[in-house]
Amino acid sequence: MNRVISVVTPVYDGGATYLLETYESVREERERLPDGWDLQWLVQEDGTTGKPLGRLPAEPWISPGTAGKGGAAVARTMALPRATGELVRTLDADDLLTPGALVRDIAAMESHPEMGWCISAGLDLLPDGSTKPGPYDPPEGPLTYKTLLAAYDDDHFPVVAAHLTARTPLLLAVGGWPALPAWETIAAVLLCAAVSDGWMIAAPGGFYRKHPAQTTAQAAYADVADASELRTIVRAQAEALHATGWRWS
Repeated sequence: MNRVISVVTPVYDGGATYLLETYESVREERERLPDGWDLQWLVQEDGTTGKPLGRLPAEPWISPGTAGKGGAAVARTMALPRATGELVRTLDADDLLTPGALVRDIAAMESHPEMGWCISAGLDLLPDGSTKPGPYDPPEGPLTYKTLLAAYDDDHFPVVAAHLTARTPLLLAVGGWPALPAWETIAAVLLCAAVSDGWMIAAPGGFYRKHPAQTTAQAAYADVADASELRTIVRAQAEALHATGWRWS
């Protein structure tokens, strides 16, 4: 039986403009997987209209789902009961995987069995088709909680949190993505790091699409929660978990 990597993508009615392009990048990556591996794509609507899911072809490796509207964090976590993969990889509905991204994720996890997660660098995909690397990408190598927390406190979080790949038991153990109205991907990375070191993959693992309709570009996005409260709760949850002394293994 093949081993599986599950890719989780939240989407909402009105936010599926680029979903078919995302599908194409996932399909191409499925064909690149190493022998003995397969891919499951969990596409979870934040809502119950079924409209965004209706854009996707009926493929046995695509697992669509719906749940009451609660934001991207809730949608991601509600997809986890259907995950059959030993690894879970995040991917937004308007982003793209780079060629070989999942192969590198799998290789990193195979090479570092003591680590619970890995993450790859990203490229901003600008409206004119050009790309730009992230400003704070760390070099290839281990990532520790201390390093990430210091960068978080300096407001220079060094990784693209939406490129997280985690071992499924670890992600379940930390509660999936916290029920926050924003920053849930950063929170999930910090929670994983609080109990397990990770591995930074220097090669870009995805294109982070910049476009006027993206959620984080909307004026209303700044009002989803008080920024200082978000910053405080994300840190407090990670620190509380780290302080227990429990380490994932």
